[in-house]
Amino acid sequence: MERVVQFTGPRQVEVAEHERAPLPPGHLRVRTRYSGISAGTELTAYRGTNPYLTRTWDPEARLFRDGAAGIEYPVAGWGYSEVGEVTEVSPELAGTPGLPAPGDTVWGIWGHRSEGIVPAERLIGHVLPAGLEPLAGAFARVGAIAHNAVLASDIHVGEDVAVFGQGVIGLLATRLARLNGARVTAVDALDGRLATATAYGATTTLNARTDAVAERIREATDGRGADVAIEISGAYPALHEALRSVAVGGRVVASGFYQGDGAGLRLGDEFHHNRVQLICSQIGGVPPQLSGRWTVERLQQTFLSLVAEGLVDVQSLVSHVVRAEDAADAYTLLDERPADALQVVLEF
Repeated sequence: MERVVQFTGPRQVEVAEHERAPLPPGHLRVRTRYSGISAGTELTAYRGTNPYLTRTWDPEARLFRDGAAGIEYPVAGWGYSEVGEVTEVSPELAGTPGLPAPGDTVWGIWGHRSEGIVPAERLIGHVLPAGLEPLAGAFARVGAIAHNAVLASDIHVGEDVAVFGQGVIGLLATRLARLNGARVTAVDALDGRLATATAYGATTTLNARTDAVAERIREATDGRGADVAIEISGAYPALHEALRSVAVGGRVVASGFYQGDGAGLRLGDEFHHNRVQLICSQIGGVPPQLSGRWTVERLQQTFLSLVAEGLVDVQSLVSHVVRAEDAADAYTLLDERPADALQVVLEF
């Protein structure tokens, strides 16, 4: 039997069992070892705030349409940070260059399920780099999201960068911005995460609840403001403070998944008067100016290479490894006690 984690309604989680499906042509079967929970995107489905639950995305028009939901409960198999062992390869694929073989540990996206049936083209080149623990493979996608935001930031050596939000992706963005030659100010409302940000290379940390963030950043930069701010928490007040924190003509990269109306965001204030560039970074694509050289696949591969080379530590970000059977407890933890968790991983 295959086990699948699904949401049956807002804040309702169950682990359903299904008959094992036959392997179709052109696919591989992967037995899941670990599957990382996204504390941003997934919690929007868990809480019932995801736009797909009330509107439909029209991929041709690139618009959301009112009137019908794009997805309905039960929402099954969400998750985009999986790692597992190949157990079966469709026979006609024998000899395909770069294709994993049975026994290989691979990373990819097949959702929170004990077994994935994955199209072959999505696993070519996805064997975990030698020397990495399997758990590291669960960071390929979240690392790529952070890397994408840093590429969109167009950071130059010696520039001042503020990273708003120090969850897993924010911490990785802090580390990558530091590797890129920036002086990084990390901003979060949780002191524990700010302490971790210091270990990941932040030169300054500010508490969003107790510090006058924009004023402090300007003071530290001779009144200029940060060259770039990366907002990755998905909170509108944080995006507004990021806009307040950058220099005239500075850049803000919005990489969070914002929900609902923009309460707390006042675009007639500093955004307007300081002519701030506001850029969206989303893992569906790379920055347009880099599309000739970079792809999402390259982002993921590069991030895992940085981990393998010891330049980025992901193991210490794992705060909880939870049995898949106890998935409901994992989501409750992330929803109700975010200060107690960083990366929560389901183990199958």
